[in-house]
Amino acid sequence: MNTSASSTSIIRPRWLTVRQAATALGYSLSKTKGLVAQRRLRSIKDGGSRRILPEWIDEYIASVVADQHDDNFGMAA
Repeated sequence: MNTSASSTSIIRPRWLTVRQAATALGYSLSKTKGLVAQRRLRSIKDGGSRRILPEWIDEYIASVVADQHDDNFGMAA
């Protein structure tokens, strides 16, 4: 076994700030804060900061896609 070979691993943050979530979504900070305030994008309060799990961003994206699909096929609730 070659122990001298270096390996590179990418550390993905477990929690994202609202600003990082906005960047991940390609949205402005104010739009992302609005989604959090409307509870459309899940978040938790950690001390004085809001934190968002990457999985919650995926859930939000899935809900937007589902809503668009329903609207396109006349199945809006």
